[in-house]
Amino acid sequence: MSDKNATITFDNQSIDLPILKGTFGDTLIDINPLGKLGDFTYDPGFTSTAACESKITFIDGDRGVLLYRGYPIDQLAEHSDYLEICYLLLNGELPNKEQIKAFTKNVTLHTMVHQQIYQFFNGFRRDAHPMAVMVGVVGALSAFYHDALDITDPKHRETAAYRLIAKMPTIAAMCYRYYNGLPFVQPQNEYSYAENFLHMMFSMPSEKWVSNPVLAKAMDRIFILHADHEQNASTSTVRLAGSTGANPFACISAGIAALWGPAHGGANEAVLNMLHQIGDVSRIPEFLKRARDKNDSFRLMGFGHRVYKNYDPRAKIMRQTCHDVLAEVGVQNDPLFKLAMELERIALEDPYFVEKKLYPNVDFYSGITLSALGIPTNMFTVIFALARTVGWISHWSEMVSDPSFRIGRPRQLYTGAATRDFVSIAKRSS
Repeated sequence: MSDKNATITFDNQSIDLPILKGTFGDTLIDINPLGKLGDFTYDPGFTSTAACESKITFIDGDRGVLLYRGYPIDQLAEHSDYLEICYLLLNGELPNKEQIKAFTKNVTLHTMVHQQIYQFFNGFRRDAHPMAVMVGVVGALSAFYHDALDITDPKHRETAAYRLIAKMPTIAAMCYRYYNGLPFVQPQNEYSYAENFLHMMFSMPSEKWVSNPVLAKAMDRIFILHADHEQNASTSTVRLAGSTGANPFACISAGIAALWGPAHGGANEAVLNMLHQIGDVSRIPEFLKRARDKNDSFRLMGFGHRVYKNYDPRAKIMRQTCHDVLAEVGVQNDPLFKLAMELERIALEDPYFVEKKLYPNVDFYSGITLSALGIPTNMFTVIFALARTVGWISHWSEMVSDPSFRIGRPRQLYTGAATRDFVSIAKRSS
């Protein structure tokens, strides 16, 4: 909070608006006092509005900075693992050895799902999109785990967090296997979080599954890099739903629904679709010409970022992970991956890309990496939702534990008809 104010004067009235300053970031003007005058602001898309105060994640798009609880994302991705990140986002500090041991044990004990959920899946068509199934199943968890839904109870909130973080990989893998007609696989306590997910996705009852440390590390990194990203559309959806007092499973289901939109969580899937559309390295010049043409509907997916006006800090980490996976699975000569690597080279060297700051972003590399891991494109956003769950539940918990929180109620600029009297149907003109 600053001791300075901004003053607005209109209609012969003046009001002082407090100026706020956080740890980092832009200076904000508190417009709450406008309500005393019966006035409010107009901001489509909330692009100039801070809807909450948070201590969880900070982004500086101009400098290419992403901090989880103050820690740079590159340091966390290099030295930490996903469950440690979960602890950090939920609790505000990195755990010591005893704390992470207890946290990991609690997550592990919650990885199985209620037996009736297996039958619940049979209500969906086999060809249903995995995200459609994900929205339904996660929203239904409150029907199976209604013993800890008092959002005013810190212990209940903690239990809900454990359950969501633990069960999301199990449910995500079930979505994949149901779609493909494969038997469900139970989680195994001997594996790490990322290993267990890959095991539930790809193991077969007819043979022993062996973990690949390179692939498990890549999966863990994807989880870390997508764990949170400040007040994006899905996180804001979770907060708005949570502001009504809705249970955490319903709130996370709402977040999954928001993430499903192609402008949000579908970007890495769009990257693979674009690569298939281009088809061959020889056609890259043709599509680059189309990308430069403002009148052409074609867009290069996975390049540039709405928030980051510099290089996406997550992309630097994901780039190396992507190359590690491609080398491990031996697909460097696959036409699709050769095409992707040539696009990467051009984006990092071509003056047009450099001038426009159209650097490859995290979606470009994560889409290629997930594909190389054998994960189909319709599962990409499911995995995004799995990883982002801890961010959503951290923001939800931060909000509902604040004694001053209240229901969200955005205003509108009404431009419809003025007041008019009802006319009976017999008197209405044809």
